[in-house]
Amino acid sequence: MAFSFDTAAELFPAAIRKKKRAGFTYRRFDNAADAVKFAIEELPADSLNGAYLQVDEARFDQKGIRELYESEAYPHQRRVEEPADVLKEDAA
Repeated sequence: MAFSFDTAAELFPAAIRKKKRAGFTYRRFDNAADAVKFAIEELPADSLNGAYLQVDEARFDQKGIRELYESEAYPHQRRVEEPADVLKEDAA
């Protein structure tokens, strides 16, 4: 069965260790595309590490979420990172 970015998805935080992860709790999305976008573009790296995305019965860890984001089928525009040298020129 092919993956559908239109299917509802749930994003679960990493297991809580000694300290609480600020600002990231369980979240449900109407579609997997929005969940993947949020996970990659909005979550701090330490929150994404250990989190997982559940779509129907399939679970995706950090690597799987990144693969979905980078797939040709991903329907949203990806965030474009500016090269470091461009940022330095703007600051000058």
